[in-house]
Amino acid sequence: MSQSANYVLPPLGLNPSTTAAGTTPGSFARKPTIAPGPEGRYTFASPDTPGMPEPSMKTAWDFLPDGWATFVDAADQATCVSRDPESGLRPYSFKQSDGSTRHVTLDKRWKGFQPVTQLEYARLGIITGPMKRVAEREPHLTPAQVRDEVAAGRMIIPANINHLKYQLDPMAIGRASKTKINANMGASPVSSSTDEEVDKLKWAEKWGADTVMDLSTGGNLDECRAAIIRNSTVPIGTVPIYSMIIGRKLYDLDAETILATLKHQAQQGVDYFTIHAGVLREHLQFVKKRLIGIVSRGGSLLAKWMIDHDAENPMYTLWDDICDVMRGYDVSFSIGDGLRPGGLADATDRAQLAELCTLGELTERAWRKGVQVMIEGPGHVPFDQIEYNMKLQRTLCHGAPFYVLGPLVTDIFPGYDHITSCIGATSAGFHGASMLCYVTPKEHLGLPKKDDVKQGCIAYKIAAHAADVALGIPGSRDRDDELTKARAALNWEKHFELSFDPDTARAYHDEDLDVDTDFCAMCGHDWCSVRISKEIVEFASGKEDGYQWKKAKVTAALTPEQQQILASRGNLSPEEIHKLASKTKKAVGAKEGEKASCHSDYVDDDSAKRLQERSLPLVELNTTN
Repeated sequence: MSQSANYVLPPLGLNPSTTAAGTTPGSFARKPTIAPGPEGRYTFASPDTPGMPEPSMKTAWDFLPDGWATFVDAADQATCVSRDPESGLRPYSFKQSDGSTRHVTLDKRWKGFQPVTQLEYARLGIITGPMKRVAEREPHLTPAQVRDEVAAGRMIIPANINHLKYQLDPMAIGRASKTKINANMGASPVSSSTDEEVDKLKWAEKWGADTVMDLSTGGNLDECRAAIIRNSTVPIGTVPIYSMIIGRKLYDLDAETILATLKHQAQQGVDYFTIHAGVLREHLQFVKKRLIGIVSRGGSLLAKWMIDHDAENPMYTLWDDICDVMRGYDVSFSIGDGLRPGGLADATDRAQLAELCTLGELTERAWRKGVQVMIEGPGHVPFDQIEYNMKLQRTLCHGAPFYVLGPLVTDIFPGYDHITSCIGATSAGFHGASMLCYVTPKEHLGLPKKDDVKQGCIAYKIAAHAADVALGIPGSRDRDDELTKARAALNWEKHFELSFDPDTARAYHDEDLDVDTDFCAMCGHDWCSVRISKEIVEFASGKEDGYQWKKAKVTAALTPEQQQILASRGNLSPEEIHKLASKTKKAVGAKEGEKASCHSDYVDDDSAKRLQERSLPLVELNTTN
């Protein structure tokens, strides 16, 4: 038989494994170019389906403040730019991450200028402490690459100068970094409290939230926000219009209230604001025939304000003033998608895309003011339209990070929308989104509780991680490979240790068989393919150094967390769970007089099989066909 392959692999990107472990050829994404300026526009990108919009050739360098100018020397060139006392020209020159030299000049209008935002520091070639911390957390990037991505506008570091005084651990959102997730929380007029929201904050951090948005619309909003900021290690975002209308009629919202509220929250330490400035009066006509109108709270409030006043969106008309407030504290924009679709039938419509065009304009204006920008996106989008949505934003907003809610790919599974949306989120992460806003099982139904937050975070960590592996981000698959080695060796302790949620993995395993041996309850001893592969001498499977074990072990007693997991499943009686939670050496056959231990105890293989036979109903297989 011919050994030649009758297939051709597509072009390959990077291998997401640091050691190129296993036999997979690697990522099918584009090979990334991490470079300053427009050359970096394809950093960690999916291949374009025919007909997709090309990425913008412009970056934040094309939208400098008036009086700023820049040019780049190639690596083998050296232009000397000197200070001109007469014109007041202030030159800055620095090496970029690709070896080229960038020159930036400021005219006399900028005499005495001091950078405040991460974008301004990056434009002057300065690598800040937060940039260094981002590089530590994103080991595939150097501090210079982080700076260059921030300067290009393709990455933001949401780090309010006042939040940095507390516990904030700086992170980055952008295509050159790993995909991030956001968790929403907040008190409502009918549910939750400040203490409960702080508890949910810490819970969300535990389960992997990279940022948290406080969307409180009830209770003591100021107290709740301050408590969350003081206690958070992750960036905090808000939708300030909620606070602007508490205690007053929407009709009375004015410029003074808008700017005062923004300044107050900026002083508190909020790291990014969602501002729905892209909803314009001219867009409202496109909403009339939608099945479900405007589903963004901020978007609907501002639409009503515009209709009542017969005036343009005040967030749009005040944009430059809003930028000035935010620049003073390095608050990043999360420019809101007030016309995002609320159902598949309204996705990628004229209203949504008209607003997106305006968001591109607002991005350019914010960059001229020195403010960092990310863009919010839909929502509810059929699976086939997700790539186009991601790549159109990449074009219109010049590569500014895209932060999307889901999107949900079907509308008929309320109660399971963390699943329907994380399917869309995985696609969004692969095709262009930099941060994914989680959806919980309570979406469309009520305010999420503690376990809803966990379920939403885990669903979105799966989506973000899957996208990173698919994009070929270096090292993103390393933990997967280590777990695979443990699984191949049937090393259960290592298997659970490497899992994202060890308590759940261990509890599910022990629900059927509380012995760590060379099979699990799914197949049993005789049918375990992993055990058989391990026993084949010619196979490397299961023979990795450091993963071997010698004897089967009765597992340790269940922890309280694991007991709760099994109790919620309802498959075991309280007595059976209590037995698993109260194991001692005597209970599993230890010799009289030996001290009980919380650690696992060894058993022989035959005993392990007998334990399984007692624990599980036997299913007779027909093996004659």
